[in-house]
Amino acid sequence: MASNSDFVQYIADQCAGAGEIVTKKMFGDYGIYCNGKIFGLICDDRFYLKPTEAVRPLLRTLELRPPYKGAKDYFYIADVDDHDYLSQLVSETCKALPEPKPKKPKKKA
Repeated sequence: MASNSDFVQYIADQCAGAGEIVTKKMFGDYGIYCNGKIFGLICDDRFYLKPTEAVRPLLRTLELRPPYKGAKDYFYIADVDDHDYLSQLVSETCKALPEPKPKKPKKKA
């Protein structure tokens, strides 16, 4: 079951206090980015955050589960209605994640 676009937009809006939030459709569900850095997934109308030690103590409920079959465990975030809480989690997650590698320029044929 793919995620509802209204739910995806709701999660993006709830995380917006952390920076520029963008969602990208991938494999039938969505990756979610803050300031160009992927920090989570939205799969089957559920929000998953990349696990980092910096965020672990901030979680109201610690629940690790894979967002899809065969995936590594992510923090499952059930409490998605608190804008400040989600923005803080996203901000701290992104601080802990490495910078994305620069894309190589495409070669001309």
